[in-house]
Amino acid sequence: MSNLFVRSLSALVYAFLFISAILFSAETYIGLLALFATVCIWEFSKITQIKSIIPYILLVCITYISFQGTAFKYNDYLFGFTIVGSLILLYLLISSKLIKTGTLTQKLFLQVIYLILPFYFLMNLPFIENTYHPNIIIYIIFIIWTNDSFAFLVGKNFGKRKLFKKVSPKKTIEGFIGGLLFSIIAGFIIGQYSGIFSILDWVIIAIIVAILGSLGDLVESKFKRQANVKDSGTIMPGHGGLLDRLDSLFFLAPFVYLYIHYIM
Repeated sequence: MSNLFVRSLSALVYAFLFISAILFSAETYIGLLALFATVCIWEFSKITQIKSIIPYILLVCITYISFQGTAFKYNDYLFGFTIVGSLILLYLLISSKLIKTGTLTQKLFLQVIYLILPFYFLMNLPFIENTYHPNIIIYIIFIIWTNDSFAFLVGKNFGKRKLFKKVSPKKTIEGFIGGLLFSIIAGFIIGQYSGIFSILDWVIIAIIVAILGSLGDLVESKFKRQANVKDSGTIMPGHGGLLDRLDSLFFLAPFVYLYIHYIM
């Protein structure tokens, strides 16, 4: 069985499962994300070499809160903590400083700011005034796919200058710009036909998705490089781990949540 066939089949199964859960109901969306988050915590725990049940307990708590269907009264505090945590990770990425994973406290802190809280806001992202809008997530996934595809194509054919050579040698500035431009085009098209949010809103969301999604992928690459591993796992044949597939989506989620729920 060829590697291309395995990669394609694995991606199709993943896409079918994810999109079906998103479209079926809010409960299946949150439930599948909880399952995905469990796998990502397990993979990340191997990367950071942590053995603790605490991250899983916290995941159960945020999943329970999300299933309630009403805004959590401490959402603003959780959101502020999440954004600060994400900005810390971005600072460590840009500054080329090591992400400290020496103690149990540091490892648990990383689990919370890198995975658990971003997944919480990903679970709650498509809820507007307690009403579930599955198309929001579908469109965001489409923008991510557009960004990744054209960043690869432009980078492969025109890329010369490295974006973050020490973290991900294959990513180029030209590829990043190409992915961003085509993401903006995708956002413009979505804005014309989506029926929710304006064209300008979707263009801004597309910019957030393209930039923060790319940075989220680089943050995960930095974790893997520090741990000297190529993939986060083997659950997706031909692709690596589930963390490798979702790193962009959950990392950008709090920032898109910020725009939709606090700025718009």
